Amino acid sequence: MAQDTETVSYTRCAKALEISIKRVMPKANVTVITTDMLPYGDKGGFANDWQVYDASPYDETIKIESDMFIPRNIDHWWDILGQQDIVICDKIRNFKGDISHVRGYRRFIDDNNLPDVYNAITYFKKSDTAKQFYDMVKDIFENWEEYKKLLKCNTEEAASTDWVYAIASHIMGAKNVTMPMFDEFSMTHMKQFINDLPGEDWTQVLIYECLPHALRINTFTQSYPLHYHIKSFSDTLLERYKWKTL
Repeated sequence: MAQDTETVSYTRCAKALEISIKRVMPKANVTVITTDMLPYGDKGGFANDWQVYDASPYDETIKIESDMFIPRNIDHWWDILGQQDIVICDKIRNFKGDISHVRGYRRFIDDNNLPDVYNAITYFKKSDTAKQFYDMVKDIFENWEEYKKLLKCNTEEAASTDWVYAIASHIMGAKNVTMPMFDEFSMTHMKQFINDLPGEDWTQVLIYECLPHALRINTFTQSYPLHYHIKSFSDTLLERYKWKTL
């Protein structure tokens, strides 16, 4: 899903993501869904997320947020994830590859005892279960003010996709929409506190190397999908990798 704003070109991020996928999995099918391709029209930013179910042209889909980089072949994921109708990422890592237990960004989740899910990587197959999930996501976005009355949160709390997925996962039952034993189904998240950094822009404080065979950050070869977070990093990726394949 790539919906540009006045300040961020998510389509540019999505192009870098597509290149990263094709670089390590040349036969992969990739679809970038822009705002004009939404089957039910533009509902406004995050509130369009539920449309991914109908917008996807595939029987099985892995939805990946635009500002991500796939560093290695993950084709084998399909066989494992395909055992369920929908699987949402439930763990993140720092750039060293360690599972993160930092809770600073997850107060809403913790305060409401919700499943600790991250929408940035979500697998689904066309099925009654996945359709039910995305119908629920739609309902939560459209009725956010009513849902907030049942939640512990700031009255001004906005409906982020992670929060909405967490509520929908709670209603569906976390065991039905996550796969906790599949540790590899996770991502590296480059937010400041997850990586114990002095500032938000990791590209200014860490050394990164966009090598032909690998992406390394402070000498650590990246093995998991990289949620690079700093959107301008897409320019670096586009310049370095273009359409090169391994």
